[in-house]
Order: sequence, then structure tokens, then C-alpha cells
Amino acid sequence: MPTGVLVSGQDLTIQPWAERDHHIVHWTELDKGGRFLAMEAPELLVDDVRTFFRKLR
Repeated sequence: MPTGVLVSGQDLTIQPWAERDHHIVHWTELDKGGRFLAMEAPELLVDDVRTFFRKLR
């Protein structure tokens, strides 16, 4: 199953595990944001979700 990943500056260490266990087709790393990105920067999250789904059309 195609998977998209959006990580904030605090979570960059997950890439090896994510790539090992999933079919990554979209990867985004942000310089800002934290564990509550949906509340801290909702526009960044929405833009990235839209970009991911555009690739799947």
C-alpha cells in the first residue's frame, strides 16, 4: 500500500524503520513543528496530504 510520511524536525530518525516496513511514495521533512503538528501548523499538514493524494491519481 502506498504510504506518505510527514515528519517534523523532532522525528527525523524514523526514516530507516518506515522504509523497511512500508512502501513509501511520499516523504516530507519539515524544519518546524513538533509532535502536535496538526494543531501547530494545520496548513502545512493539509498541503502535504493534498500533495500525497495528487500523486496517487
